[in-house]
Amino acid sequence: MPIAVDAMGGDLAPQSAVEGAFRAAAEDGCSVLLVGDRARVEPELRRHGDAGGRIEIVHADEVVGMDEPAITPIRKKRRSSLRLCAELVKDGRAQAMVTAGNTGATMAAAKMVIGTVAGVDRPALAAVLPNAGGRTVLLDVGANVDSKPIHLREFAVMGHFYAQEVLGTQAPRIGLLSVGAEEGKGTDLTREAYKLLKTIGLNFIGNVEGRDVFNGKADVIVCDGFVGNAVLKSAEALAELIRRMLREEIAGAPGGKLGYLLAKGAFERFRQRTDYTEYGAAPLLGVNGGCFIGHGRSNARAMQNAIRRAVEFSNARLDRKIRDKIAELQRQEERHLAGRQGAEAG
Repeated sequence: MPIAVDAMGGDLAPQSAVEGAFRAAAEDGCSVLLVGDRARVEPELRRHGDAGGRIEIVHADEVVGMDEPAITPIRKKRRSSLRLCAELVKDGRAQAMVTAGNTGATMAAAKMVIGTVAGVDRPALAAVLPNAGGRTVLLDVGANVDSKPIHLREFAVMGHFYAQEVLGTQAPRIGLLSVGAEEGKGTDLTREAYKLLKTIGLNFIGNVEGRDVFNGKADVIVCDGFVGNAVLKSAEALAELIRRMLREEIAGAPGGKLGYLLAKGAFERFRQRTDYTEYGAAPLLGVNGGCFIGHGRSNARAMQNAIRRAVEFSNARLDRKIRDKIAELQRQEERHLAGRQGAEAG
């Protein structure tokens, strides 16, 4: 099945979405449903040429603006490109959706139109960050600013399967973000979550600190969305600052241009490891089907990579694996509760 792409979402729409979809179709062989205003999308698509019949345009009458309330595609703009993408996934015409549009509205549409995996109370937005030896999945990075311990357990399960099936990490090490490595450190939330994470039957390594996000100690790090979003935005700003400072130092140093030419390959590899466009978009884990949310400023390269990630996610059938593991944990809790009640009654 194809990937539904919101052609009208993002600061550079529809140009970046259309070009990204065309590249994904022509270069990667992906099938795409481009959802948006046909009068604007069709001429843009023709400009890029023939995509081998792998792109179909689905007309949408409305657009959800970046500054509109999250509930907009649910209550007001039911014919928006964002809402229609979600409906295509729900109806089985698309296996996942990709958008660079309004994040809150996307999460609302995904949860209320597509629906959540059985047993998942809070879908989580996951970010893939570079570390010293590979990549780290950090979640939640903004979908839930106020979480309970049980939600962090769900995040750990979802992050485990994403790291394992999409990133290829065989036995992901799962860490809980806190202010110290000791079990008793942190807030009430992290202390209670620690107890739950010890029982999930996955590779939980305990508390990790902020420095461990980038040193490769953990493959998956869980936290509430308020903390995760702050970490993500700080990391993005720092990476951009380092790139800008390197450019300034090279330009101002004697022989700097020659040095840059000699080290150009290294600089390009650094850019690829720290540039969000190379990964494309963040998955919203815990919904039925795939939902990927990109930066509002996503360019064509970011959109193409987001579609690639959506295909990988769908091929791995992660929603089913998350559902089965959550159900297993719930059965364990029910057996434990029944055993405790029986002991008390005896």
